[in-house]
Amino acid sequence: EEESPLVAEEIPLQSPSPPSNPRRDVHILCWAFLLVFLAYGAVQNLESTINTEGDLGTTSLGILYVSFAVFSVIASLVVKKLKPKNALVLGTTGYWLFIAANLKPTWYTMVPASVYLGFAASIIWVGEGTYLTSAAHSHAADHDLSQETVVGQYNGEFWGIFAIHQIAGNLITLGVLKDEEGGGASGKTLLLVLFLVLMTVGTVLMCFLSHRNGKEETLVGGGSSSSVGILLNLFLERRILLLIPLMVYSGLQQAFVWAVYTKDIVKPTLGESGVGGAMAVYGLFDAVFSLLAGRLTSGLRSITFIVAGGALIQLLVLLWLLLLQGGCYYSGMLVPLSIGAFWGVGDGVLMTQLSAILGILFKNDPEGAFSQLKLWQSVAVAVVFFISNSLSLGTVAVVMIVALCVSFLGFTFLTLYVEKAFSNSSS
Repeated sequence: EEESPLVAEEIPLQSPSPPSNPRRDVHILCWAFLLVFLAYGAVQNLESTINTEGDLGTTSLGILYVSFAVFSVIASLVVKKLKPKNALVLGTTGYWLFIAANLKPTWYTMVPASVYLGFAASIIWVGEGTYLTSAAHSHAADHDLSQETVVGQYNGEFWGIFAIHQIAGNLITLGVLKDEEGGGASGKTLLLVLFLVLMTVGTVLMCFLSHRNGKEETLVGGGSSSSVGILLNLFLERRILLLIPLMVYSGLQQAFVWAVYTKDIVKPTLGESGVGGAMAVYGLFDAVFSLLAGRLTSGLRSITFIVAGGALIQLLVLLWLLLLQGGCYYSGMLVPLSIGAFWGVGDGVLMTQLSAILGILFKNDPEGAFSQLKLWQSVAVAVVFFISNSLSLGTVAVVMIVALCVSFLGFTFLTLYVEKAFSNSSS
């Protein structure tokens, strides 16, 4: 009986071993997401060209992001119940099913697959944000490092590797379809099967992630309140209110690439065959500057300067588009590729820093914070997919400029509010 306390004490000494190597888990997470999304991202880029009958491709994507927005309301609850690792693995099934549906694209296959993918996307992205934040805090605690710095570095690494999916997926697409005018049926089938294989490998890789519980359970556990209640409470939180415009803009600027840049800028200049190459350039600059921005992140002040730089770059691109409204961008390949490169810089900076600031400011409830992010992003993306065909490029550019200015203004007020609150608490 006297030995039982000693035996009981040995268990917690060994139980933290899986989460004691968060860097390993982050590497696995990065490469698993790369495999899954190089497949999905390439198929998403092709939807408007391979499923044109009745606008099935673009309509399916619009339905997907509406579903994404709706299920984001319950995503934090699902992730808390399943735990982040299980949510990540389950989330990959929606992407697998969506690509499989493209093997026989009809309204009866694509629409249900799009709805289910909306659910899967909501939990995989909330799971990703929660898991990465938990791993960063665990690593910071184990090595007595600044939490803000580690959160920034982990987000930089994740988004940098994730952005490679645009390069890899589009180069694979280009290689498989290069000899098939318009993407013939045999080439398309081969491409989709190859993507399903790669996505399966990514899913298996996620199974090797550690369950991040134990000492960081307070970070990922949350409370017992409902997911809707969590979202409503956060919605009334001043920091979230000031961040919502930036969340919306982050969705708009991503959808701009998928639905506007490829259709109105790349295709008229380089043709359909040039879409893959242009998106690869976009992905390359996105990856490089995601890694760079993550390395430079050390706290709220550094995030503010980095976001300002990314916002300025995208603002200049949008003003450039307004000046090119005479169609002069059709005269060569340099301008559309340059636009893709600069837009990739802005996206890499914005996505890295937005995820980092959520991980820093809402470390006690990352599920709720990342649910808010995906809710507003998916609403913005869905709106763009549904209205992009009815708006001119100039109109879209004006809307984006207004959204960017409003979002950066809200972000500026947020930084002032947080610094003031920190100063008051310190005094």
